Amino acid sequence: MCPHEPPCPPADAHDREAARTVAAHPEQGWSLLCNGVVLFEDTGELLPNGVVIDPHRPLPLVGAA
Repeated sequence: MCPHEPPCPPADAHDREAARTVAAHPEQGWSLLCNGVVLFEDTGELLPNGVVIDPHRPLPLVGAA
């Protein structure tokens, strides 16, 4: 499915976010990756099979300046 060498990780892989961007819409806050994943700027994801991955931003450190 992926025409790139090496091929992009599939949508069900843990490293799916490493796939190449094929359409970027930063003004709308999302990008379409080569593997069919829609990646949102809040780090949420929509997989091609309709599964929603909640945002997974790292939490700030307590007391960090």
